[in-house]
Amino acid sequence: MTTSYAVVVPTVGRPQLAGLLASLGATLEASPEAPRPTQVVVVDDRPVGDDANPPLELPVLLAGAPVHAVRTGGRGPAAARNAGWRTAAGVEWVAFLDDDVLLPADWAGGLAKDLANAADDVAGVQGRIVVPLPAHRRPTDWERSTAGLETAAWATADMAYRRAVLEQVHGFDERFPRAYREDADLALRVRATGARLVRGEREITHPVRPADDGVSLRVQRGNADDALMRALHGPRWRELAETGRGRLAWHAATVAAAAATGVLAAARRPRLAAVSAAAWAGLTGEFLARRLRPGPRPGEEAFAAEVRRMAWTSVAIPFAAVAHRAAGTWRWRRALGGTGAAAWPPPVRAVLFDRDGTLVHDVPYNGDPEQVRPVDGARRVLDRLRAQGVAVGVVSNQSGIGRGFLTPEQVAAVEARVEELLGPFATWQRCPHTPEDRCACRKPEPGMVLRAAAELGVLPAECAVVGDIGADVGAAVAAGARAVLVPTPETRADEVAAAPRVAADLAEAVRLL
Repeated sequence: MTTSYAVVVPTVGRPQLAGLLASLGATLEASPEAPRPTQVVVVDDRPVGDDANPPLELPVLLAGAPVHAVRTGGRGPAAARNAGWRTAAGVEWVAFLDDDVLLPADWAGGLAKDLANAADDVAGVQGRIVVPLPAHRRPTDWERSTAGLETAAWATADMAYRRAVLEQVHGFDERFPRAYREDADLALRVRATGARLVRGEREITHPVRPADDGVSLRVQRGNADDALMRALHGPRWRELAETGRGRLAWHAATVAAAAATGVLAAARRPRLAAVSAAAWAGLTGEFLARRLRPGPRPGEEAFAAEVRRMAWTSVAIPFAAVAHRAAGTWRWRRALGGTGAAAWPPPVRAVLFDRDGTLVHDVPYNGDPEQVRPVDGARRVLDRLRAQGVAVGVVSNQSGIGRGFLTPEQVAAVEARVEELLGPFATWQRCPHTPEDRCACRKPEPGMVLRAAAELGVLPAECAVVGDIGADVGAAVAAGARAVLVPTPETRADEVAAAPRVAADLAEAVRLL
């Protein structure tokens, strides 16, 4: 039986995306015997706005595979991958690729073999990552850091998961905001189900991206994600996730020595201050030497620049690492109620409803409040949610404004009538644009859902969207919210088939959340 799969590529618009897509098309063309992906989902995770970051220009087909674009609004790779695999319905496997890798000609065939060879208890198959390093000199600190991907466990630079398992564990934890630890967390939760993760035989190339002098300092933000890993998986999380021990203890000692120097100097204890200063200098020097030793040698290209980078960042990194870890520990202990594990996803705290066809009967381009008629049971469902402390809101496409059929004042009058009949809403979000505007708020784009979540002070993952057409579901998926479709006679059969949850009415929709 042919294995069905989709390819999901999260991107922040890096120029390397073009190279990946070209190599993906080339490997599909070079492997005609291998099954084609049902679709290639490119998830654009750049921040959205009315004018900033217009949609990416992507091919419609890639070696015969349809290309689908989703915008997620800059919420991080975990959220982008979730939107990607949730968009790819009806497949057995989802193959995740980073936007800066390159695929050899035999990758598609290798993927097909890896998936075909996966036993029933295998939930994920990792590809092998090759990081090319300079042959004419020793690698820099940043190049060695990138090369660490070659031995990383379950890195999503090339990782295929069964879609059913992603459903079971609710995908990536979107509380991880960076491309760091979100893949390790997912792997731990998948393995906790009893499923296995294995390494396949296919290979990809991961070139070293250009980076500025401060990149090693910025990556210290990952210490906050380490705090989340500990809060979720306990003190043995590094062993469970198959990561190294890290250097935080040494960084903490370095910061403590520096702090002691300042305190002792202020207390006029010069001898003790000198001792602690020497300890700080020794720890910092050892860290600098450890980073320089495997790097370029004197006389080699990049040596002088590497020494300059390593010198100032070796002084700054311990302070940044400790600060980020302390902030992360404080945040996640407060948010998760201690160091015990917390479930993902979080409970629903807000339900956002489509207006026309969902809360009220659809009257095309309605500007007359007298024509507003609530659907049966809508007030009862809304009042029950309000009584439970769940915020309710409306997210509504109103292209009649952009088309010149309605004025904003007419739409506002209809909204006021809806509130009069159905009670108050915590947020109203409307998109006045036409499809031709290619805005970031018109459903299925995520803009209105993200704005509503921000206004309500909740995470997008704490929201649910209830609507009657596929655009409502698409907006929820792109924003990271849960979605329920309540079909009407106008809802297309393919929209019903693709929806993650389908309800007969609003009451059932809320029960499914």
